[in-house]
Amino acid sequence: MSVVPTITLNDGHTIPQLGFGVFQIEPDKTAEAVKTALDIGYRHIDTAQMYGNEKQVGQGMQESGLSRGDVFVTSKLNNGYHRPDDARTAFDKTLSDLDTDYVDLFLVHWPLPTRYDGDYVSTWKTLEEFAKDGRARSIGVSNFQPAHLERLAKEMDTVPAVNQVEVHPYLANEDVRRYGREHGIATEAWSPIAQGKVLEDPVLASIASSTGKSTAQVVLRWHVQRGDIIFPKSVTPDRVRANFDIFDFELGDADMDAITALDRGEDGRTGPNPDTFDMIPD
Repeated sequence: MSVVPTITLNDGHTIPQLGFGVFQIEPDKTAEAVKTALDIGYRHIDTAQMYGNEKQVGQGMQESGLSRGDVFVTSKLNNGYHRPDDARTAFDKTLSDLDTDYVDLFLVHWPLPTRYDGDYVSTWKTLEEFAKDGRARSIGVSNFQPAHLERLAKEMDTVPAVNQVEVHPYLANEDVRRYGREHGIATEAWSPIAQGKVLEDPVLASIASSTGKSTAQVVLRWHVQRGDIIFPKSVTPDRVRANFDIFDFELGDADMDAITALDRGEDGRTGPNPDTFDMIPD
């Protein structure tokens, strides 16, 4: 059995707490990277329509020899396809590219409050269709702020299973995480090591030295102990393996608190602000 713990979502499905992310992995390298991760023991792959590598994720899964039910797969809706009919077409293409008849989790990638007349509610309603017909086992959102989630709560019946947001020691994003805890929405942390920006931090380096682990492993362990779902990305096999090797040690309360205290608020954000981000791919 896998050493990776699972989290039970609000719809009763379970998700491995550690996964493998393919953001910014070139399509021609994705299949091999996915196969390597699955060979190491990962059973959770996170992709997105806008990453441009869903087809190669499906290829890597096929080459792994694992059965479809053994791998938890997440994808996300392209920002250019929020209108209901467009979302339906895009979702069909995701299933085709992944060569599967369902995804375990499908997300609205960004709320885009300044696009589509601010209507992400109809987009969410379309995802409810995918959940109802079983082609998406779970549905959720990504980069949604509490105000966006509150609007969904007032206008829709289905509570998102997860909210995937930027979280790392320099951006604890606690307001979003708190809302999730209070409403049964699991938090997934993208950019869990701030795209490497935290790796030279002296506090983290000191903790790493005392535990005999790398700084990255310490940060990933911090996420796990806080209950975050994470999916670090690398195409280097040794690093992919090291990111998986975080379940044979535990951080004490003092170390956990010291890492949490590194939070810089908005100054620590490495990605776009969800309240203003409005990029639609060409």
